[in-house]
Amino acid sequence: MSAARASRFLEVDDIDPSQLAVLLDRAAAWKAHPSEVPQLLAGHGVALVFEKPSARTRTSTEMAVFTLGGHPIYIRGEEVGLGERESVEDVARTLASYCVLIAARVFGHATLESMSSATTVPVVNLLSDRAHPCQALADVLTLREVFGGIEGRRLAYVGDGNNVAASLAFAAALSGLELIVASPAGFELDDEVVERARNLGGTVDLISDPYEAVRGADALYTDVWTSMGQESETETRRVAFGAYRIDAELLAAAGPDAVVMHCLPAHRGEEITAEVLDGPRSVVWHQAENRMHAVRALISLLLEGGA
Repeated sequence: MSAARASRFLEVDDIDPSQLAVLLDRAAAWKAHPSEVPQLLAGHGVALVFEKPSARTRTSTEMAVFTLGGHPIYIRGEEVGLGERESVEDVARTLASYCVLIAARVFGHATLESMSSATTVPVVNLLSDRAHPCQALADVLTLREVFGGIEGRRLAYVGDGNNVAASLAFAAALSGLELIVASPAGFELDDEVVERARNLGGTVDLISDPYEAVRGADALYTDVWTSMGQESETETRRVAFGAYRIDAELLAAAGPDAVVMHCLPAHRGEEITAEVLDGPRSVVWHQAENRMHAVRALISLLLEGGA
């Protein structure tokens, strides 16, 4: 297999609406018919660099590579000493000499930018402080499964305007989904992200009242109040986000057909109650499953030079 042209997937808007549609179609088709998954990676390796630990991201990406016929190579951050024992660029160049794709879960987004600038193989963002694009792909795939289509649907995100919310904004813009983000003061989605998403044609509204946000929503989404690396802010965030919990009352305000989403891991009793997370309107486990199907389709798109 020859190397794909220089490519990357550091944020959702590195692909366009038509490419997203192809990706979602492919993910759905291969999910329904696993025997049709092509062995695009037969005889080839994919480097998986993890500065931050993960359950779903590691497992879903390893299985995506494996089912495409390839060999996933899991590399902990301390094994290569990114930016310490060796420069990020040198690590990326070395990995690219062995592997047809590099996927990385990192603390700083700049690490991914450096990897991408130093190599000619695709680089995929498995999570950074600025974005979580593969999660967003799984999210729109899940919504399409649930509703049969996503254009014009309304998604209410309740909580921190973080990396998950940012990637959702771009995925929403590319798919025709309306996004409303309800956050407390000081934790809103970044203005630059909002402007970029709107420039893509997206509808992104920021409000403070979670009840107003969920009114008429087809889906409610939340994430933990305190992410890895923010532990020192735990108490401050617990106070700030106290009114931004998806519980039965907030879900009822959205209407009888709304579903509930969470990128996991979940802290039951904080950002979401156990009653809702484990209830009949939760599609959280479908989201988790779809991480593998979405990233598999993404890898195939990138290796075909389709992004």
